[in-house]
Parts: sequence; C-alpha cells; structure tokens
Amino acid sequence: SLDAPYLRSYDAAVLIIDRKTVEALLDFDQLVDALTPAMIELSTGAVSMPPRTGPRVAEVSGVLGVMPAYLPGSQTLACKLVSIYPNNAAQGLPTHSALILVFDAPTGFPLALMDGTEITASRTAAGSALATRLLAPSDASVLAIVGTGVQARSHALGLPRVRPVTEVRIAGRSVEKARALAQELAAELTIPVHAASSVEEALKGADLVCTTTHSPKPVLRWDWLAPGAHVNAVGLDVEGRELDEATVVNSAVFVESRASVLAPPPAGANDLLFPIRDGRITAEHIQAEVGEVAAGSHPGRASAEQVTLYKSVGVAVQDAVAAKLVLDAARERGLGMEVAVA
Repeated sequence: SLDAPYLRSYDAAVLIIDRKTVEALLDFDQLVDALTPAMIELSTGAVSMPPRTGPRVAEVSGVLGVMPAYLPGSQTLACKLVSIYPNNAAQGLPTHSALILVFDAPTGFPLALMDGTEITASRTAAGSALATRLLAPSDASVLAIVGTGVQARSHALGLPRVRPVTEVRIAGRSVEKARALAQELAAELTIPVHAASSVEEALKGADLVCTTTHSPKPVLRWDWLAPGAHVNAVGLDVEGRELDEATVVNSAVFVESRASVLAPPPAGANDLLFPIRDGRITAEHIQAEVGEVAAGSHPGRASAEQVTLYKSVGVAVQDAVAAKLVLDAARERGLGMEVAVA
C-alpha cells in the first residue's frame, strides 16, 4: 500500500539484489510449497500471464524472452527478462542470463531489481519437484539426470527433497562432464552419485528421470524407460526436441500451462508441438496442468505402471513467486542495495 515505508514517494529507492544474495535467500523447500497455490491459481484462470514474447537474434540462435505475470492472490506483479543463447555452451558460457523486476501491484511502482539466473535455475527445479511430488511413485528412489549443466545440478539437488532417492545417475554427451558433475554433487548430497556411460545405462531401472539438455535431437527413448517411471522434461527445445515421439505418445502428459506449451515456437514445447503437427497426438493428449492435480480436480497418476511425463517450458508465475520470496526475505534481513531511480 501507499502507507508502506518503501513507498513514501514516487522516487522511492529500488532494491537491487545480486546473485549471491538471491542464492542465499531463496529457500528451495519454501519455494516448492509456495508454487502449489500459485499453480492452482494459474490453472483456475485467476492469474494474468500474457504469452512469453521477445525478439530472436537469429544469427546466433538467441532469444530474449519477456515474461510478465500478476498473481492477485498474493498481489505479486513481476516481469523477467531472460536471454537464452544455446550456442554459449560451446564457449563455456552460461546459456541463460536473466533479470527480474518486481513492482508494487496497487501503484505500479518498481520495488526491486534482482538477478534472475539463480531464480530460473531454482524455480525450474522446484516446478519439477512439485510435479514429482504430485505424480511420481511415492517410493521412487533411483534418479537419472540427463544433462550436465545448471539445470542438471539443480534437479539433482532438488528432487531428493520430495522423494526418498537413494541413488543419482548422471549422463551427458561428455562422460568427463558427467563425472565432474557427479563428483561435485557427491560432495553435497548424502547419497551415492555416479556418472553413467550412456543415457540408456542411466535410465535402466530409474523411476525418476530428468532431461535438462539443449539437444536438438531426442536424448531419451521410450524403450529405455522403466514401467511406472516419472519424467521431468525441462530442456530447451528451440530448434529440436529432447524426447522421442514414442515417449510423448505413450506417456500420460502433464504441463504447467496448456497455453504455454502449445504456443507457437520458440515459446512452446516442440516435444509436444511436433507430434501434434505430425498427427500422432492432439492437444487433448495433455492430461492436466499441475495446478489441476494440486487442486484435486485431476487424479494425476492412474496406475503404478503408468509412465507420467511433466513437460516444462517455464512460466512467469514461477519466477514471480520466487522473486517475491527473495524480496520478502531481503527486506526482513536488511539485505540488498537501495538505488534511487528518479
């Protein structure tokens, strides 16, 4: 409200929160819990979230995504700007860079500007953790991660918080990178972590699978999946797709938002758009949004043998929820730097 001390006047300072502070303040368990009502709110149509848009930098296959959202339940108004440059990986550079602006909903005044790269990593894994909590077998214990980047790491750390994982397997195009990530994770987790020689080996008997790659060609095949497995597919598929067609056709598919995954490229999910284009499935193949499962309006997993697939493209609602948690924590602890912008 206008009575709040940080809104004494129009030229109130904006709080700048850097990446290290964001990382220190963002609690993963709290974020997973906060996403539950937010995803329900999204699925009921209460949230204002325009389709992700932004210019493409065609010569380097780059995209600048603009992702605004307003959640009336928590009065959260935020917008993320995220650059997605898959080719950076070959140069040893991050593929994603992001900033998030948070505004005061009643007045529209800017309140905070914070690093969004750490938030993107954490909220994506938290979304998968929520989907895993809702859809995966309750006793799922073997986690296979396909990929060796930021999302591979965040998923390997996050999913054991919602299921009794006793083993983590890492697979990637580079066995050396898989080994390096496995060694790094083993120092942080209290469960065995090892690198697999191939994706097929990593998936053998795994009941939790996360695909986190930028591969333009499928890295996961239906024949490699164990009955009853749950798959979180979060990789970037601007030019191709991570999953083979059979995986999509044969799985029970769940999404964050139907509108988001079915949006035209590059915003939508090629893993779903390609089979729809080719007449193998229709949009009705999507069983439900995770918010519908969380609300109890869809039962989720239908049987112990069913393979469930959560396809994520990233939605602004999740960024806004995470940013609000960070801003609230920064205010409570007196962290961040105030900068006058007017």
